[in-house]
Amino acid sequence: MSSDTKTAFEQAARPSAAQSVCAFAVHVLTACGAALSLLALTAAVGENWPLMFFWLALALAVDAVDGALARQLAVKERLPRWSGDTLDLVVDYLSYVFVPTYALVASGLLPAAAAVPAGAVILVTSALYFADRRMKTPDNYFRGFPALWNVVAFDLLLLRPEPWLAVVLVLVLCSLSFVPFPFLHPVRVARFRALNLALLVAWGALALAAIAAGLMPGMLVKLALTAIAILFLAGGFLRRPAQSAS
Repeated sequence: MSSDTKTAFEQAARPSAAQSVCAFAVHVLTACGAALSLLALTAAVGENWPLMFFWLALALAVDAVDGALARQLAVKERLPRWSGDTLDLVVDYLSYVFVPTYALVASGLLPAAAAVPAGAVILVTSALYFADRRMKTPDNYFRGFPALWNVVAFDLLLLRPEPWLAVVLVLVLCSLSFVPFPFLHPVRVARFRALNLALLVAWGALALAAIAAGLMPGMLVKLALTAIAILFLAGGFLRRPAQSAS
């Protein structure tokens, strides 16, 4: 290939200024999840748990759309200097792990003597899980419990179990992060995707209703949220047998 041809090819492949701006805007959108986590933490410090979950819900919404936008706009190819994967992990650790862990420690859900140690175990095990290059299977299931502590904190603040039971659940889930059982990703897993997405939308609507009710919704809402959470937990065990060894 001649130098002139190579230069012309490189110029054709180089993104335009508008494409670069749009691609960088996706990174900015992802990074806004960190700002939303700060707002959630501020609400948690004031023990305003419904407001905390409102901000975490917005962070979750950002996390749900930024990946699709990044793929559509070819962000990785157009802006190779910035790692969207690293940015996503940093923001997810704040919104999925750090802020919810603070809520678990400060809310009185856990025994007073065990709250800080349990919180430390959550933070350490979750950091290790996020660093695992094999956290997902080739067919997009998570390996082990995927550090969804925002959901755990939401369910515990909603149901208010006995403190000893809550701390046992926390420790079991921390341990399950290192047990290689398949955990359903409701968006990325192809099998039963339509059903999984419908359940995810239903869970989101019910969760927003619970937040609007100050985390004191009716018993039917609590039962429905718990049932959907159990279905998602069981969903990994419906993985096709031929895939289970992946």
